[in-house]
Amino acid sequence: MKYDFDSIVERRNTGCFKWDRNKVTFGREKVLPMWVADMDFPSPQPVIEAVKKRAEHGVFGYAFATDSCYEAVIEKVERAYNWKIKKEWIVFCDGIVPALYSSVKAFTNIGDRVIIQQPVYHPFRFAIQDNGREIANNKLKFDGERYEMDFADLKMQFNGSNPAEKSSKAKMFILCNPHNPVGRVWTKEELIKLGEECIKNNCIVIADEIHCDLVYKPAEHTCFASINQEFENNSITFIAPSKTFNVAGLSEAVAIIPNASLRDSFIAARAGNNSGNVFGYTALEAAYRYGDEYLSQLLQYLKGNIDYVIKYVEDNIPKIKVIKPEGTYLLWVDMRGLGLSSEELNTFLIEEAGLGLNDGRMFGEGGEGFQRVNIGCPRKFVEEALIKLKDAIERRNL
Repeated sequence: MKYDFDSIVERRNTGCFKWDRNKVTFGREKVLPMWVADMDFPSPQPVIEAVKKRAEHGVFGYAFATDSCYEAVIEKVERAYNWKIKKEWIVFCDGIVPALYSSVKAFTNIGDRVIIQQPVYHPFRFAIQDNGREIANNKLKFDGERYEMDFADLKMQFNGSNPAEKSSKAKMFILCNPHNPVGRVWTKEELIKLGEECIKNNCIVIADEIHCDLVYKPAEHTCFASINQEFENNSITFIAPSKTFNVAGLSEAVAIIPNASLRDSFIAARAGNNSGNVFGYTALEAAYRYGDEYLSQLLQYLKGNIDYVIKYVEDNIPKIKVIKPEGTYLLWVDMRGLGLSSEELNTFLIEEAGLGLNDGRMFGEGGEGFQRVNIGCPRKFVEEALIKLKDAIERRNL
């Protein structure tokens, strides 16, 4: 079927984080929200129909993933990423963030160091700090156009200033691929380099691959664990239908853990946590079985939004720069050229431009002067946001 991504679905007064919490999040009601990472599009029709059918049953007791649900995950991963996984490797979770917390508990001790690559998805930081571990920041390198991994610094993170100081070694690396917020899709060569360094230093890799479906050609997503058996045995991979098919509110995610010992430790650490819900399982299976057509059309539409923003900014707002993404529907925008401090920039965007974006500082070191913008919405909202920004900049004569 043909999907209409231009139609506007009213989300106000539905308990929607994105549209119903402007006052709480930004201090004022009248802002155009383009922040939290869900989309303003309906989910694929097969998902909607599957959820409706399950709702008609009328009984919503405790549920578990059926064999059919496992099969949908296995088939999806092989079809999309050429990675053959087994049923026993799969652990269903109620979300990737809770699963990250469980991973930190399972594989590190209080005081251990965990490597992340800032600027990066902020719950990585919370999962480390809230569990009493220490952050080791392997900050990404930025040349003004593109972000790269800093492998020289990564070696330092493992070895410290004194290689004899064993306590300086990190025990875990949390990988974000595709990277949120900078939009990089790491190449197989980059992942091999990273994986080999982690193997050498006995450091487990936790791969958050939630945006893996949202990749724009010629970029291509490689599941970290699919590269070789060594990486497979030294990693946990998280995927979910939530971003791709806009079902985040149904709280369903998947941990793929080939190593039985790691899997047992992960399951023990998350004891008491829910593995999902009846509608989450239903939506996941329908999305992974029947969502390819939707995804193909969605990617085309999102790419159109990205191209529109980049051209508009180049033609009309030359003092800011959009970092062209290889993946996700989140744009990382460099606004340092406006000459405002991070605090001034945030206030300006909310109070003068009427835009609710994500302040780059929330993503850690390297986020100062940047904003994350969600373009997973009808083109009309994208156009409105750009006009608001342009007009506000001109009024201020920035």
